[in-house]
Amino acid sequence: MVLASLTAIGCYAAQKVDEFTTKSGKKVTITCIKHASMEINYDGVEIQVDPVGLWVKPETDYAAFPKANIILITHEHKDHFDREAIHEIRTPATSIYVNQAVFGHFKNGLVMRNGDKVQYAADISIEAVPAYNTTPDHQQFHPKGRDNGYILTLDDLRIYIAGDTEDIPEMADLKDIDIAFLPCNQPYTMTIDQCVNAARIIKPKILFPYHYNDTPVLKIAMQLAKDGIEVRVRDYK
Repeated sequence: MVLASLTAIGCYAAQKVDEFTTKSGKKVTITCIKHASMEINYDGVEIQVDPVGLWVKPETDYAAFPKANIILITHEHKDHFDREAIHEIRTPATSIYVNQAVFGHFKNGLVMRNGDKVQYAADISIEAVPAYNTTPDHQQFHPKGRDNGYILTLDDLRIYIAGDTEDIPEMADLKDIDIAFLPCNQPYTMTIDQCVNAARIIKPKILFPYHYNDTPVLKIAMQLAKDGIEVRVRDYK
């Protein structure tokens, strides 16, 4: 994996775009949209994660984005699941991957449960992994077994999108993660200390804190300064 500097590309110039190159020379770009929403493009394959238009400010016009080949939805909360945003970027050929609860609302997509894996193409796989709360009195927000995190493998590049979770034991099973997106806002996801602990368990090359609202996530970078993990802070409030 080759890491490139931050760039701004085309109509996404107002957003932050990070560019990477896989072992076979294919380009991967990750566009920060907001909160838990991001766009990933791998060698022309368009992937949208938790697209949300109006429910999370600033409003996002998904009609301005390319149509998606793949849409990943972690769970049914309105800051992750937005029918109108999905409608703007889907086509009849779009593959939509959801948890069971989203399918219950949406009646569309392929249900993935924790532990499921899909081979979308020879060089693209999608794994659904657990995402849940462990803190007493917080489990009702994201109960164990309901929601998904996802691992995208694009050629040799492994991207972990944690979804709404705390630093759960299953993170010890995640191997060879190049890029991790870890949420950091209480009471719904992790504290700063939990996020740092999760990063030390997973050991990604690059960590993007996301879903962080007003959490001072620069403290994560400070705490991980000697751990060999590059922390990149983008506007995922």
